[in-house]
Amino acid sequence: MSHAPFDLDAIGKNLPVAAVIGDLPAEGPLVVEAPPGTGKTTLIPPAISNIKGKTLVTAPRRVAVRAAARRLQHLDTHPDTHRVGYSIRGEHSPGALVEFVTPGVLLNRLLKDPELTGVGAVIIDEVHERQLDTDLVLAMCMELAVLRDDLYLVAMSATLDAQAFATHMGARVLSTEAVTHPIDISYAPHPGRTEGTREFYRHVADLAGRSDRRTLVFVPGAREVDMVCGHLPGAAPLHGRLTSAEQDEALNGDARVVVSTSIAESSLTVPGVRRVVDAGLSRVPRRDAARGMTGLVTVSTAKTSADQRAGRAARLGPGEVVRAYSPSDYQHFPADITPEIVTSDLTGAALTMAAWGSPDLPLITPPSGPALDDAHATLRLLNALDGDGAITALGEQLARMPLDPRLGAALLAHGSGAAPTVAALAEGLSGDLSRARPPNNQVARLAKLVSQTPPVPAGEVIKAAYPQWVAKRTGEEYLLASGTRARLAVPMSTPDWIAASEVQLTRGGAVIRAAAPIDFPTELVTSEDRASLVDGKVRGRKVTAVGAIELTSTPVRLDPAAAAEALTGIGFADFQLDDTARELKERLDFLHANVGTPWPDVSEGDYSVEVARLAEGASISKLDMRAALMRQLPWPEAARLDELAPARLEVPSGSHPRISYATGRPIVRVKLQECFGLAASPRVSGVRVLFHLLSPAGRELAVTDDLRSFWDGPYQDVRKEMRGRYPKHPWPEDPWTAPATARTKRKM
Repeated sequence: MSHAPFDLDAIGKNLPVAAVIGDLPAEGPLVVEAPPGTGKTTLIPPAISNIKGKTLVTAPRRVAVRAAARRLQHLDTHPDTHRVGYSIRGEHSPGALVEFVTPGVLLNRLLKDPELTGVGAVIIDEVHERQLDTDLVLAMCMELAVLRDDLYLVAMSATLDAQAFATHMGARVLSTEAVTHPIDISYAPHPGRTEGTREFYRHVADLAGRSDRRTLVFVPGAREVDMVCGHLPGAAPLHGRLTSAEQDEALNGDARVVVSTSIAESSLTVPGVRRVVDAGLSRVPRRDAARGMTGLVTVSTAKTSADQRAGRAARLGPGEVVRAYSPSDYQHFPADITPEIVTSDLTGAALTMAAWGSPDLPLITPPSGPALDDAHATLRLLNALDGDGAITALGEQLARMPLDPRLGAALLAHGSGAAPTVAALAEGLSGDLSRARPPNNQVARLAKLVSQTPPVPAGEVIKAAYPQWVAKRTGEEYLLASGTRARLAVPMSTPDWIAASEVQLTRGGAVIRAAAPIDFPTELVTSEDRASLVDGKVRGRKVTAVGAIELTSTPVRLDPAAAAEALTGIGFADFQLDDTARELKERLDFLHANVGTPWPDVSEGDYSVEVARLAEGASISKLDMRAALMRQLPWPEAARLDELAPARLEVPSGSHPRISYATGRPIVRVKLQECFGLAASPRVSGVRVLFHLLSPAGRELAVTDDLRSFWDGPYQDVRKEMRGRYPKHPWPEDPWTAPATARTKRKM
């Protein structure tokens, strides 16, 4: 069925981007740079559709997808009502010419239909937000565009990083200037902002309530939205956990104050706003590699985000912005948003990449090695990847499910009886999840994916998805199986055992925001021999545990082989260095930092010989760590150690003061008279020696790494003061001459 083209003049009326719509090239790739409020999300999709036919448009959030589709439907006056549609999780409205989707929906379509049959163009909006799914979609569509030269690929950005994307994509740039109106920015800081206290959010609510203008308030998360709304009767909340009807009420209702998370920064317009109150905070994922967990943390927002928030007040005319922080705070905000691929858990992304099958996906920011390694380890535990890293049949099944792989695995394991809890987890609900009431349509959608089973307790489902967050109560806290201690911030009794699904890393420590009680997790109990160093010697214990939660511990005697195996976790930091070994390590660290290859980082060396000696019963204090350090050095470099990083420095007096490398550079403490005749500061492996020059009594007179400048300047003042105090010691006017002068004066 053919469709009439969109009437771009009617749709683009009063939209700034209409001024450049005639410059759209006939083929991609293309980067469109247009600030918020210019109409790019409204006008570019129908314009591209007129060129290439069916066009998919991603927007980073469900509420933005629905709002964009409805706005274009409203402006497109053609009687065919199915020209513009949208698809989000659990909700679909057909669109023959333009379809707005979330990046997650498009990822699933790409895995099911890698050629995107029937699609002529893909527009990826708000790429500057650097969401993980958006980065993946862009990279996968770039690969598809190589195979399908008829696919028109467009990336749209609201900030000035368009050139970076254009370079990455090999694309042209189409720019639109913003229509600017004056903004009156004022600052109203509060001491509780950094800690996110209730008093701070009461302060934010007070700022929001001081005007009759329609006000948009930005806070970091749904919990803070509710806190502020609690102080403002009639205020409308706006965040991703609300139902579609509740989101529509915030956007289309007449509430004077709308309290929103970052979803209203750039991809969504709240009508009628002339005033913004900004808390200056964002909630972002952060991966804690040391504790093997990823949690949501509240941080100061980026300057680019703060500026976009401010711009929301001036779309219709002159606007007012009240920032609940100081100008100094703003200057210390990070310049730009940190890509989620750098900070997030990558389990779902790794499964998507494995299912896509491309070994060199052109991501604009490649993921870090350790984060990807952890994701692959999790997928192997789920049996989604085999030992060689190839995707399994189960992995293919999990990749096609519209869920995080861990949630998909839990749903498959427990069947439809787990659907309510999995829906609650997918929606990011907080609190006691045994009482959660997720949307019925989401529950029904998930239940259809698996076999029918009776209801399953919420804690059992969470335990299957996040076994590392099973936790046991220890006093006022809970100890997670991952080894982290956390406070329970869930309105529930304090059962002995819980399974957590949301752990936030706060300045005050880890906090459990969502959980459900469980019975004692018998199936997670393991028994193993563990070894630890006690008073410098190996002690063996038979431990039953749930991860890091020890249940019982019984002393056992370990044979050397078992002890060596149990000591595999011993690292260099566990060894004891005497003064000789410590000074050697400081010299080697200096060479590693300043010379580099082939001088190694000895803290990462092989100390299996020392571990074996411990396993045989040796005391850690008796190990020869100097010899162990020297063993890490390649030959013949070891023979050059004293040449490149000498332990002592010969000075003109004939003495050999020790060189300290403890600070990472060579430092010598020496009496000033002993340096007479040393015209310039010597170097050690290219680094100038820093002299602490001492008086005859050993008191510090000067610190310098430039003896020539010291002799020519500050020395004369030192000489005037010290010559009277120490008349029997030489203080020549020309200290850079031979020390013999000093010895001659000493005889007088």
